[in-house]
Amino acid sequence: MPAVERSVTIKIRETAWLATFQDLGRQNSEALGVPCGGAADQHSAAVANILVGNNRTATLLELMGGRFTFTTSKPVLIAVTGAPADVTVNGSKVSMWEPVCVPAKGQVVIANARGGMRNYLAFSGTLAADLFMGSAAPEARMGFPQQIVAGQHLELRSSYTGFEHPYLTQPLFRLPVPVPSFEHPLWTIDITEGPETDAALGIRELLSSREYTVTAKSNHVGLRLDGPVVHPEGLGEIVSHGVPIGAFEVPHGDELIILGRYRTLTAGYPIVAFATKASLPMLGQARPGQRMTFRWVSQEQAVADHHEAQRLLGVLEARVQSLFSAIDLPHHSRQVPAKAAA
Repeated sequence: MPAVERSVTIKIRETAWLATFQDLGRQNSEALGVPCGGAADQHSAAVANILVGNNRTATLLELMGGRFTFTTSKPVLIAVTGAPADVTVNGSKVSMWEPVCVPAKGQVVIANARGGMRNYLAFSGTLAADLFMGSAAPEARMGFPQQIVAGQHLELRSSYTGFEHPYLTQPLFRLPVPVPSFEHPLWTIDITEGPETDAALGIRELLSSREYTVTAKSNHVGLRLDGPVVHPEGLGEIVSHGVPIGAFEVPHGDELIILGRYRTLTAGYPIVAFATKASLPMLGQARPGQRMTFRWVSQEQAVADHHEAQRLLGVLEARVQSLFSAIDLPHHSRQVPAKAAA
């Protein structure tokens, strides 16, 4: 018989600097002029959901900085991913990037994120959240902020009823989790050529040999980088057009902008490079002061790296489903097409 879902109340005690409902974004919304949005770090969001037996696309929470605390009315299974942080359950430290059992009335604290910008918190089951164009992802410009506040009660529908795990400091499972490294102070981001690369003489050598720093003017639309740029010549007027996530835009000023998941059109600015899909999750974690350099790769290599990242997620999904089935824990994971998870 299928497991029976029950209602669980998640009471939010502290909400970090910013806490929102999130998922992997809207499908086909850009044809209607609405950005896809979704988790800035798609990899961390997908892994968090996979680890608790959810679909990759399930609603979860995105946390930015500060201290996030909640209590739960019934046992829940959670996973916390993203930037390294301190996570405790009833005062005992637990690990990120793995399933964590939280007992009824348990208090969870996520604090002191470092090395990156965002954490992702997934609950086994379905979080009740409003949807806009089929997604829980925020779209503040359309009056859909999705912000979570202290004192708010979240409703979770879950068939998880608890699992005996008396030693919280020990791993619950040994899973093949692809965990990114946030330790190096200088990140290397892979890039490929853009439509105006050739018109910006010297841009290849410049991007691959100099360091760039994320500035405080960055936001959900894109990262603004302090560093040398080359302005393309002889292009004339560029008609504003749609552009992929990760496009390197050179505006009139001497800065570089890497467009994010809430970008709209180019505003007529040239595009001199694209970040590879495999590099986008790290860009989603970049915060002011983060230093980075760039490495040119071929389009074939970029595609291969993306396929490998998706393969590793598929391996993790299969292992989680197998383990959860063996111990009779609920799971709802299914393979999501690469284009939907990108």
